[in-house]
Amino acid sequence: MNDNQDHFNVLRKINSKPQSSQRELAEELGFSLGKLNYCLKALKKKGLIKMTNFGKNPNKINYIYVLTPRGITEKTKLTINFMKRKMKEYDELKKEIKK
Repeated sequence: MNDNQDHFNVLRKINSKPQSSQRELAEELGFSLGKLNYCLKALKKKGLIKMTNFGKNPNKINYIYVLTPRGITEKTKLTINFMKRKMKEYDELKKEIKK
């Protein structure tokens, strides 16, 4: 998978479950914690997400991951590109089946 696909998947998951822990996000996406952390840092650096600390306890810090307006725009763009790619694959498969 390429970075765009990974970023798209992370943005979608954050949008649907902003209060998920990194461990939960990684598990649901099938990523290692290191890979998820890398993606989150890249998305934050691009200004697509922000991480807001919502509580502390002695054992861990909890964050809410929020898509920025720019992140919402990027997620929409990636969604459109994803749908175009899937429609193209569908059309190609349909042609193959007709042969």
